[in-house]
Amino acid sequence: MTVTEERRATPRYPLILVAEMVVEETGAKAVARTSDVSRTGCYIDTLNPIPPGTIIQLRFRQGGESFQTRARVVYDVSPMGMGIEFVDVNETQQAILDCWLSVAATEG
Repeated sequence: MTVTEERRATPRYPLILVAEMVVEETGAKAVARTSDVSRTGCYIDTLNPIPPGTIIQLRFRQGGESFQTRARVVYDVSPMGMGIEFVDVNETQQAILDCWLSVAATEG
């Protein structure tokens, strides 16, 4: 596999959203922003990434709608950001995210 070869199962789209995060174990809160999002995860730009393996409650808002899910930090790139995997996404939340991604795909 070359460095430029895509390894993700689902495409990511450039989509900037405010990410509200709460660490489940401690209740610590943080706010950052996404730089790209897919159906299964996202990359969050932050100077203070959360350690890999941490489970968080994650919420994005856009245009009066909100997407909420549990998520897991997969990797961090200190001090630039972290990769997030969504877990426990229900059908309603997935439909909201799919709509946002559909718009991002046509704008990208």
